[in-house]
Amino acid sequence: MKAIDNSEKNNLHPRNLHRTRYDFEKLISNCPELKAFVTINKHGIETVDFSNPLAVKILNKALLQTYYDIQNWDIPKNYLCPPIPGRADYIHYIADLLAETNNNEIHDTSNVLGLDIGTGANLIYPILGNSIYNWSFVATDIDKKAIENCSKIIEANPKLIDAISLQQQTESRFIFKNIITPEDRFTFTMCNPPFHASAEEANKSTSRKVSNLNPKEKRNTNPVLNFGGQNAELWCNGGEIGFVTQMIYESAKYTSQVLWFTTLVSKKENLSSIYKILKKVNAVAVKTIEMSQGQKTSRIVAWSFIDNTEKQKQFF
Repeated sequence: MKAIDNSEKNNLHPRNLHRTRYDFEKLISNCPELKAFVTINKHGIETVDFSNPLAVKILNKALLQTYYDIQNWDIPKNYLCPPIPGRADYIHYIADLLAETNNNEIHDTSNVLGLDIGTGANLIYPILGNSIYNWSFVATDIDKKAIENCSKIIEANPKLIDAISLQQQTESRFIFKNIITPEDRFTFTMCNPPFHASAEEANKSTSRKVSNLNPKEKRNTNPVLNFGGQNAELWCNGGEIGFVTQMIYESAKYTSQVLWFTTLVSKKENLSSIYKILKKVNAVAVKTIEMSQGQKTSRIVAWSFIDNTEKQKQFF
């Protein structure tokens, strides 16, 4: 007999739709193919095998269909398949950040334009931002195949066609250059930067994660991460701190064109260096927003070069 657990995940944002356990009956009714991956765990509670990449992908597909009205979502094999509850949290916290310039009222408007750096093949942040708050996005990536898949997702969901545009970054050493033109004005930028400094480091991390999710996989010398990931999604020279450092220095060239630059920072030990660089480029406002999903703790670092309230309002 299956048990029902409606306990709240209090570490997720208060507006996050996924604070309670997944309603698999509801999800399966919208996405019947999920049924094949649902099992009962030792506590008698329905779940899926999170060490199985296909199970995670189909769960995501069901969540997007059920809660965000996204149809025919898919990603190529071995591309990053993100956990939707955590990605939704980033969107909600950006909404809170923007509300500070609007008498603490949430911006639910297509006048908000976001720039998603490294959107991957999944397009998840623009999808969530548009579905939840009706924001528009420019989504970028250096991977041509990823951009092509994002285009397929948009074409399969007509409501996204006018809300999300795609742009490939053709020079991998740059982040904003070639993307932000002199005429552009973005309300915010967002990014989930590559976490690791090398392919070897990424593979070791993958092994640990798969072992934790499924101890039987411990001796697998070539494990597949449950959430997938191509090289550019998982690692870059210099790792997370190298990528964020580049992002901050480039952001200083677009001080009047973006209200808030933001990025996820997974490694707490990187914060002190990030703050020093932000001071060096004369950011006038810096905020750190703590995030937590399950046992993982992360944070959003946001910075702005615009401190005048009237100028801030021009971005909405």
